[in-house]
Formats: sequence, C-alpha cells, structure tokens
Amino acid sequence: MILQHTLNKTVSISGIGLHSGARINLTLRPATANTGIVFHRTDGDQVVDIKACSENVVDTRMATVLGSRGLTVSTIEHFMAALAAYGIDNLHVDIDGPEVPVLDGSAAPFIREIQQAGIRTLDRCRKFIAIRKPLEIIEGEKRISIIPSRFFRISFDIAFDHPAISVQNFSMKFSTETFCKDIAEARTFGFLHEVEYLKANGLARGGSLENAVVIDNNGVMNPEGLRFSNEFVRHKILDAFGDFSLLGAPLLGHIRAFKAGHDLNAKMVRLIEENPSHWTYVEFSEQAIKEAKRFNSKAFAIDLAWNKA
Repeated sequence: MILQHTLNKTVSISGIGLHSGARINLTLRPATANTGIVFHRTDGDQVVDIKACSENVVDTRMATVLGSRGLTVSTIEHFMAALAAYGIDNLHVDIDGPEVPVLDGSAAPFIREIQQAGIRTLDRCRKFIAIRKPLEIIEGEKRISIIPSRFFRISFDIAFDHPAISVQNFSMKFSTETFCKDIAEARTFGFLHEVEYLKANGLARGGSLENAVVIDNNGVMNPEGLRFSNEFVRHKILDAFGDFSLLGAPLLGHIRAFKAGHDLNAKMVRLIEENPSHWTYVEFSEQAIKEAKRFNSKAFAIDLAWNKA
C-alpha cells in the first residue's frame, strides 16, 4: 500500500446511531489524491465539511467526535479503522446525522462494504510517519507510548475488576489480512449499570445486545457469547487503530498501551504532531515503487523507503 487509494465506486450504508437511536445514512464517494477523508455533515439545509484529522477532534469522553462550525460527527473510530485497514486515504463521506451508525459494534460491516465497492489505486505516493524517538504519556495507572519500528504494531493491555474481563493483552503487527482476521470483528463493550445510566441520561438510545457486548454481575449477557476469548482487548486495538488514523498518514512505529482509551489515544496523536523531531516523513521514490512491483514485496518496499529516510 505504497500508493494512495480511494473506493472504486459509491456505496451507501444505513444504520442506527448508538447514542441518538436515530437512523443515519452514509454515502461513501470516491475522492481524488490528497483529498483525505472528509465528512460532509448535513443538518437541514446546512452542510458542513469536517476533515478527519486530529485538529477537528472536539470530544473523546465516550467516543471520538469530530466537529466544525457547530456540527459534529461522533463514533467515527470503527469506520476510520476499516478505511485505514484497506489504505483508503481519500474519501467523501456524506452523513445526515450526528454519529456514524454503530451497525454491529465492530468494524466488520464497514469492511464488507469496502470489499464490495472495491479499491481504486491513485497515482500519488502515500507519506508514512516513521517514529525515530520514543514518546510516552502516563496518567495515573493509564499509559501509552510509541517507539520506533519498521512496521506498524499495537500492543495493548487492559485490566478490569470483573471476572468476565480481568487482565487481557494482545499484540498485532498490522496488515490488512491480520486486521480483518484478528481485530475487525471485535465489538464495543460496556457494563449493564453504565448502559442503564447512559440511557437514563438520554444517551445510548440505540445500544442493544445487537451492537455491543454487555456485561452484568454474572458475565456476558449476549446469548451468542464472545467472538474471541479476549474480544475486549481486541476491540481496544480496533479503537486505537481508528483514532491514530487521524494523524492523516500511516504510522511506522509500535504503540504500547495500558488501560488507555480514546482520550489518551488523542493526546498521543497530538504529542506526535507537536514533536516533529521524534519522527520523519517517509515517501517512496519512483525507484522504490518499481522495485516493489517487480518483487511484489511490501516489506522490500518498506526497507527501501526506511533506508532512504
């Protein structure tokens, strides 16, 4: 994925918003190189363009929320993770409500729509952010760091005082295949008392066992059970993958997190942007592209670019 990509054709997605409970419609339209991911948020006759980038993040309390000129788009992380997994750099996203539909609570439905639409390769190179020096944030028990790596890797640890979750950890070196197999189907989760509190306060109106793993005092309430024995930590990696895509360029680095969430992810994205001496842009040369195509090897192409930087 050394060249930029967009979708091959327009595709529409409809579903319920997790917090609003309203039916929301998305239309994904191909875009030209260097457009980025742009949400076109409609509200009546008003249309506001909101680029998917860190400077437009306005809230991270329960989801990652983008906003501009008084309008917002919430719960973008699963959708953004699916786009990043397939190297979709450029896309117009028409949306008629305040949040991306939750669908089944994972990235898998978005993956299926991307596969159905197909992917178009564009004639511009991607820029990668290659981490050169470590960065770290510690807030009480929570922490997140990023260290140099020739690949993009996420290692995540969680710990909950509940036997259904307890301590879980998972690490993955990113590829489209590993994301789809190991991460995409992991669903969002919450505790029953939290869901009841949110609903009592006008939130989580669209939440149900159809789109989230819900845990009560006895364990997982979903009759079908878990998709993975450690589905909870895998979903944390899914969220982080979507959140870090707001850097606007794919990463070459190793993220290590403990008890982190959207807030800490967003803070690390900002810390990376504020410390350019800790990273460099890597852009593939025409020779690297020719060699990569000739050998059909992504790893070879990455080595060429890394050594050139």
